[in-house]
Amino acid sequence: MILYSFRRCPWAMRARLALRYAGCAVEIREVTMKNKPAELLALSPKGTVPVLDTGHGVLEESLDIMRWALEQHDPQDWRLQADPAAAQQADALIARNDSAFKVQVNLYKYAERYPEHSREHYRQQAEPWLATLEHLLEGRSYLLAKHPSLADAALLPLMRQFAGVEPQWFAEAAYPRVRSWLEGWLASELLRTVMAR
Repeated sequence: MILYSFRRCPWAMRARLALRYAGCAVEIREVTMKNKPAELLALSPKGTVPVLDTGHGVLEESLDIMRWALEQHDPQDWRLQADPAAAQQADALIARNDSAFKVQVNLYKYAERYPEHSREHYRQQAEPWLATLEHLLEGRSYLLAKHPSLADAALLPLMRQFAGVEPQWFAEAAYPRVRSWLEGWLASELLRTVMAR
């Protein structure tokens, strides 16, 4: 199996997380986005990463890759099969993360490109999402269970980007559980492995 990836891309990052967690033997090919290889474009004309060639088919979306990996092996129940209500909640969180929060992170991170508002304004637009996650983390280390889930792994890369825009602000913000959750992931062997150069 071959995964076409770009190390810092949040979508490729979460695909690599799930594949590594599931123990999928996959060759990772780092793609230079300015010089995309012909074999990537042959598999996926849209030319974005991640793209997984399983040998039996091609997956072109990070969430599809994550779900496929977990179907192969899911030792900690990241799919939350033991709790169908939580699994539904995971889908809703991921949908919110991948739509509205994705846009908010982009505006916040590249505020100079969007001078209609200040960086602080764009940050404030995202804070209700942080408050939602802060509430979910009350009394536990992960968003929907006592163990990691698909939601945790899927939300992690964009939150990592968000926290990196103004690290001092994030370090002092009123979201200690979100901060602890993120720090736990950043220190994890799993993330360190998939982020290795």
